[in-house]
Amino acid sequence: MADPTELTSEGAGAGVAEVDVCSLEIERKYDVIPAVICSMCCLFGIIYCFFGYRCFKAVMFLSGLIFGSVIIFLLCHKEHVLDTQLSVEASAGIGLGIGLLCGLVTMLVRSVGLFMTGLLLGLLLALAALLVTHQFYTPTTVWVPLGALLGSGMVFAVLTLQWQKLFTMISTAVFGAAIMTVCADYFVEMLVLTKHVYECLRLTTGPPLCWYSWVIMGIWPALSLVGVLVQWKLTDDSFSHTEVVMSRRQKRVQLMRIREKDAKKRQQAGGQEELPAKSSGQTNGHRHVC
Repeated sequence: MADPTELTSEGAGAGVAEVDVCSLEIERKYDVIPAVICSMCCLFGIIYCFFGYRCFKAVMFLSGLIFGSVIIFLLCHKEHVLDTQLSVEASAGIGLGIGLLCGLVTMLVRSVGLFMTGLLLGLLLALAALLVTHQFYTPTTVWVPLGALLGSGMVFAVLTLQWQKLFTMISTAVFGAAIMTVCADYFVEMLVLTKHVYECLRLTTGPPLCWYSWVIMGIWPALSLVGVLVQWKLTDDSFSHTEVVMSRRQKRVQLMRIREKDAKKRQQAGGQEELPAKSSGQTNGHRHVC
């Protein structure tokens, strides 16, 4: 005779297995600070996606700030620094300080900013490809996603240095759309999609995504395409980032050249006025002698 406790446990397990996770209601508990940060990031994402090339220097600064802050924060928070585990606040402060320095470098040195912009584009495209392929195939070693991320990032960084305007618009549109997608993921399903992407990078299997997670994922390519089209219409041939990033020294040199041209014109005009005065004086002297 079978044990009734086993029967009840088996029945409970079957009942739990039959429950559709996607039909369950998501418990949304928003904290004030993460919600405010997410709202600000959504605003930055809109500026990135639709006005990235117009706000060239601001985008270069924000790219360096975000990239440097995130990398340093993860290193300080996950790793031991000086044999001590730093708190979240200390890691965030160190990451923000170094991120500000990275932002100033990417803003002032145009080639570094363009390289960083192309690197972000390559990382995002490789991440999207890994997320799609993870549904069908899971690599056995972490070096596969790492190599794909680094290889794609370097390729698009070089392409951005070669074709600056085109890839800057594509990179800012894709990055801004990714930020808005993460913000939508936070407000709709509390970063379920973001956690799934992180698990894909770690090569760990998790629960499958629900249909609304794929809908949120579809926001990314749709907004990217719209952002590229909007930027292409806003930035015609008369606008170029090379004019925006003109240094003060070049402006001073141009101003000095303009002043030199004006001085030469005044000297030529003054010389032409002196010639008639001398000729009239000579004629008066001849008349007096006669």
